[in-house]
Amino acid sequence: MSATDEKAIRRVVISALVGATIEWYDFFLYGVVAGIVFSKLYFPGSDPVVSVLLAYTTFAVGFVTRPLGGVIFGHFGDKIGRKSMLIITLMIMGVATFLIGLVPTYAQIGIAAPVLLLLLRVAQGIGLGGEWGGAVLMAYEYAPKDKRGFYASLPQIGLAIGLCLASGVVALLSSLLTDAQFMAWGWRIAFLISGVMVLVGMYIRLHVQETPEFAAVKARNAELRIPFMDMIRRYPGNVLKGMGARYIDGVFFNIFGVFSINYLTSTIKISRTDALLGVMAAAIVMIFFIPFFGRLSDRMGRGKVYMWGSIITAVSAFPGFWLMTHSGGNVLLVWLAIIVPFGILYASVYGPEAALFCDLFDAKVRYTGISFVYQFSGIFASGITPIIATALLKSGGGEPWQICMYVLFAGAVSALCAWMIGRSPSPADAADAVDPVDAPRAVASR
Repeated sequence: MSATDEKAIRRVVISALVGATIEWYDFFLYGVVAGIVFSKLYFPGSDPVVSVLLAYTTFAVGFVTRPLGGVIFGHFGDKIGRKSMLIITLMIMGVATFLIGLVPTYAQIGIAAPVLLLLLRVAQGIGLGGEWGGAVLMAYEYAPKDKRGFYASLPQIGLAIGLCLASGVVALLSSLLTDAQFMAWGWRIAFLISGVMVLVGMYIRLHVQETPEFAAVKARNAELRIPFMDMIRRYPGNVLKGMGARYIDGVFFNIFGVFSINYLTSTIKISRTDALLGVMAAAIVMIFFIPFFGRLSDRMGRGKVYMWGSIITAVSAFPGFWLMTHSGGNVLLVWLAIIVPFGILYASVYGPEAALFCDLFDAKVRYTGISFVYQFSGIFASGITPIIATALLKSGGGEPWQICMYVLFAGAVSALCAWMIGRSPSPADAADAVDPVDAPRAVASR
């Protein structure tokens, strides 16, 4: 690889990582705050469990609208280009998050408060639905074939940094302010910060070029009229296998990254700051393990790494929750129960995931394909997980073992799908030669 190529890849990776970090910060900030703030200020009620469920329902709405964003921006990303879509999605996400910080409470404007919150959450979902696919594609399509797992994992670090920032900012505000101050106005600062972050991200993204793979598609006028329909026609099996593989990712992340905060504060009775610091510490550790497992997938095969990662990650929920439950309120034990399963083992799934999904499609439908697989599966894998976990915790009398069994089921489904993906030929590899759709045009041009 020449020095020019290396410089171009670095620029693209930094652009993708910074943008992904901002997008994930925006999206997860809502999840961090949903159970501890929104349930009280925007969904007040006599039953605190119902209030939390209503708050998590608006959290889930973001996942329901993400497939819409994935289809819309995937369509134009496969027809116009990856770069322009990344700029638009970053703007949508940042403006929506900034405005959430300005929405009056239920006590101030009544039912209009949760309605406005819901509409802005919809906008967040649409923005992130188009963002993720474009960010990982920029890195994947610029990278050498034998390093695609590693380079595609680097934008994935944005999830860990974004979660770390979201948890860290809320934890800092919680520690500096009284509870009354935090609930009255302090939490809003975390959302308003997004406005500044978006300006930085926009500046960086305006200075990257289109990916070589998509530029080649444009050069030979091979763009498809409706990429989504072509994806369904040519890759129905890959779409289903990809969504199944995604299951453990969404479930595990939202159990340990979102639900655990409310569980630790409400059931284990540790402080909100300590719970947030535990999640933040896990996110910091994850930053280093995501690229490790991405690189490992280049060497061992993405299907194999993802399959074993799904199994081990799912099983780790049992000792993780056992240690939380029997910690006696010891903060260090609680942190250990979060850091090992979430910070280390979960990265074995999330690290190779981007390249695993990119391998499922050729360049003409890849933006649409990976966005649909990741975002549509997020409805059941991610969006409703805090709701399911809250219901299972109540059903189990406050004990978390039904939640762990649900995680184990998700891991088994994902492992099976990853195994099937690993045994199938990759359309991305086949597309390095002239694929069947372009063959007639290529022959005619000789």
